[in-house]
Amino acid sequence: MKHIAVFCSAQELEDEFIQDAKEFAKLIVEHGYGLIWGGSDRGLMRVVARSVKEAGGRIVGVSLELLKEYAMEDAHEMIITKDFSERKAAMLQRCDAIAVLAGGLGTLDEITEVLELKKHNLHSKPVLILNTAHFYDGLKMQLQQIKERGFIKRSLDELVYFSDTPSDAIAYLNKAFSSFQ
Repeated sequence: MKHIAVFCSAQELEDEFIQDAKEFAKLIVEHGYGLIWGGSDRGLMRVVARSVKEAGGRIVGVSLELLKEYAMEDAHEMIITKDFSERKAAMLQRCDAIAVLAGGLGTLDEITEVLELKKHNLHSKPVLILNTAHFYDGLKMQLQQIKERGFIKRSLDELVYFSDTPSDAIAYLNKAFSSFQ
């Protein structure tokens, strides 16, 4: 079974983010994938994990000592790490692809590290950003500027895929996985 690491917010968000998160979670299960997420039973993290589990999918949480009181108690597996760096490394090691949903500074930290590692060929996993309600338009523009000014030599399309809908996001993952086989 392939696992999708989902980076997203542990905060409560607007309905449009919740709906896309639920739809993406449902599609993860329908396409036979498992979920690896930040382990929280709060906010958008809870929405994704609970939706995958309710649809019959496997959920693996990777929380940290600092936040273990918010860890989902009924995950199929819960890993507790000592800090954020160890958490990101554990999630990246165990997943086959990375999906980013709406989030704050922690999510921004996660996506930039994942892209930096991919830029240096330290992983070749598909990375997608679900751009619900154009939430990540600014990041997309910033990455394009970084590329145009020569700070990234590789094509942005090689590093990250921006998707506007959950169905497009899962189609991208399916295509990426089939090209590796």
